[in-house]
Amino acid sequence: MTAPLIDLRSDTVTRPTPAMREAMLRAEVGDDVFGEDPMVNALEERMAALFGHEAAVFCPSGTMTNQIAIHVHTRPGDEVICEEGAHVYRYEGGGMMATSGCSVKHVAADRGRYTAEAVAAAVNDRNAAYLANSRLVVVENTTNRGGGAIWDLAEVGRIRAVCDAQDLRLHLDGARLFNAMAVDGTTPAQWGGLFHSISICLSKGLGAPAGSVLIGPSPLIHQARRVRKRLGGGMRQAGFLAAAGLYALEHHVARLPEDHRRARRIGTALSGHAHVEEVMPVVTNIVIYSLRTGHSAIDHVAALASAGVRCMAIGPRQVRMVTHLDVDDAAVDRVLERLRSMAD
Repeated sequence: MTAPLIDLRSDTVTRPTPAMREAMLRAEVGDDVFGEDPMVNALEERMAALFGHEAAVFCPSGTMTNQIAIHVHTRPGDEVICEEGAHVYRYEGGGMMATSGCSVKHVAADRGRYTAEAVAAAVNDRNAAYLANSRLVVVENTTNRGGGAIWDLAEVGRIRAVCDAQDLRLHLDGARLFNAMAVDGTTPAQWGGLFHSISICLSKGLGAPAGSVLIGPSPLIHQARRVRKRLGGGMRQAGFLAAAGLYALEHHVARLPEDHRRARRIGTALSGHAHVEEVMPVVTNIVIYSLRTGHSAIDHVAALASAGVRCMAIGPRQVRMVTHLDVDDAAVDRVLERLRSMAD
């Protein structure tokens, strides 16, 4: 019998558990565009309260919640400050430029995390008409291309102080924020108090099949609903998906350290692998490693795929693996076995 495929490309590949499917089946639904879906309303109210904000809006994806936030915070010609590897810049189809007409300024960062001093230095002179108007700063926690690195809450507080002093808005791409909180012990309210808007993805580590929530003050979310509709994100009987998100919040947050432990097992094994030059510190559920000169990431990924393990090449010699709800200890054992066989 062929062993099942082990998919480590992303934590977006999870499938709903039987219990989550049952919660979706039992969901009471209505038309969300009319504000009449009880499950969507319950999810939005819960997320807003959890992060200490007034309101929230449920969207199909994290890309949409991020891009809506950028759109409502900025005007065409404004500038967004972020790190070069940020998801909002790298992996959202040029949405900042195409949808909101914004330019981008990158700041130097350590595994996706920059400092308040870097933000202050990046802000353009408001009196210089030939410069873009610096308007929005985006923080990503955890950092995708930074190997799941976690931001320091105090440093983000200092960044917020810079934003307040310079009349900037601060947005959190919190696609994997629950992974970060599972490690550092911070709370949603602590993060919520620092940001003008927050995007939380339900379909990554939390294991829901789809959906993200944008959280913020009521006037901002009112605008966000209009932009969501304009972008085609006004779903109708979306309560089936919202029910999955509510189930995930109840049942899948406490188990996130299991994913982190399994990721560390993989990282430790890779650190001693003959083909591996460097492994980024493994803090949450993302493992990023660089291969030695002469080894191609594409060839490495293809060799693993032929052995039943799927992962991603994210550079000429750089590979990413992500643990999640569908990867248990037995699956990690098989991954380590395949990696050992490749080193022979």
